[in-house]
Amino acid sequence: MAAGYLEILRARHAARLLAGTLVGRLPNATAAIAIVLFVRAEGGTYSLAGALAAVYGVANAVGQPLLGRLVDLRGQPLVQLPTALVSALGMTVFALSGLDPLPVAYLSMAVAGLFTPPLEGGLRALWSSVLRREDQVHTAYAMDAVAQEIMFTVGPLLVTLCVALWSAAAALVVLNVIGVLGALWVVVSPPSRAWRSAPREAHWLGALRSPGMLALLGAFLFVGIALGSITVAAVSYADGHGGDVVYGWLMAGVGLGALVGGTAYGARRWSGSAERRLQVLVGLLAVCYVPLTLMPGPLGMTGLTTLAGVFLAPAIACGFVLVDRHAPRGTVTEAFSWIVTTFTVGQSVGTAVAGPVVEWGGTVWGFVVPGAAGAVSLLVLLATGRVLAVPSGGAVVAVSSENDPNRAAEPRFRSVDRA
Repeated sequence: MAAGYLEILRARHAARLLAGTLVGRLPNATAAIAIVLFVRAEGGTYSLAGALAAVYGVANAVGQPLLGRLVDLRGQPLVQLPTALVSALGMTVFALSGLDPLPVAYLSMAVAGLFTPPLEGGLRALWSSVLRREDQVHTAYAMDAVAQEIMFTVGPLLVTLCVALWSAAAALVVLNVIGVLGALWVVVSPPSRAWRSAPREAHWLGALRSPGMLALLGAFLFVGIALGSITVAAVSYADGHGGDVVYGWLMAGVGLGALVGGTAYGARRWSGSAERRLQVLVGLLAVCYVPLTLMPGPLGMTGLTTLAGVFLAPAIACGFVLVDRHAPRGTVTEAFSWIVTTFTVGQSVGTAVAGPVVEWGGTVWGFVVPGAAGAVSLLVLLATGRVLAVPSGGAVVAVSSENDPNRAAEPRFRSVDRA
């Protein structure tokens, strides 16, 4: 299992790009908890903390595809580093000014979220130029998904460590400085400086003009809803079974399951069509959500949340492969950024839906939501199976240029569809 990952990491620049991207994304991964801790330290309410975190999240969701399109048009260094600096500046202003005046705090959060650099989409665009074999790229996607789980586990620990050593304000500043250094490490690398997107057809929809992309976004919206709803239902469960400690174990179980599943998935080569494989993985994901409604004791429930996470990272990694195939030529960074945005929006919707459901029907119905959302995601994939097949019927297949990270033959729109 380790051999496949070591082969990726030994490729020139691969380890640097992966590590730099993870470090550069730390401010985004830790934003929610860092904002809450800072607002609490400043004497603000949890409602205010939630509102400020929501502003950051919404701005981030809006900014990712827009900045991703700009990367496709202008290259990575000219976009990634300046936006990282602006985002860090917004968070620093928030840390130094505090909650008074409040409009400045909201504006700072909007700026920090909107200008978060699209490092995640940028890394996936670079894999094809660093790794020459298609199976290596697929393994890198799985390793990327696994690395995310590690980052979202380690990130909150770093926040709490910074708060314990210095202060909540210092944590905001330090993590964003680290994030800028991570972005800098990526953009000065030869692959990032040399990368150019393929020539693209001018179209205001960008990556969204691909029917296959729309199908994937619809499916991953409901995967995000499932994951977001688990976080709320787990809080309700923990309230009756031991409190915050139990909640921490439940969420750690989801991360551990995703880590194990993603590691195993990326360690082997897969035959057959990726769209069919994604249907199977999402189906298994939905099935593994169902046992959560049994709600055994904390130990058993931790085991069930671990099971619920097993197919999450594999489904995401497989989805990356299809995004790479269906992104219209010249829009690969934007396309991957749309997946990030859709998943984020889905998680927000999931938390918003699960709250009233738990209040209405109790915790057990809260755990029904992820299973239902997973089933809907599977239905979307089944209904759009022909659209996701590559190449799609009636499309004009164009061969990618040497510098195009989206190397697979892909459906292109005819000239009548040009802007």
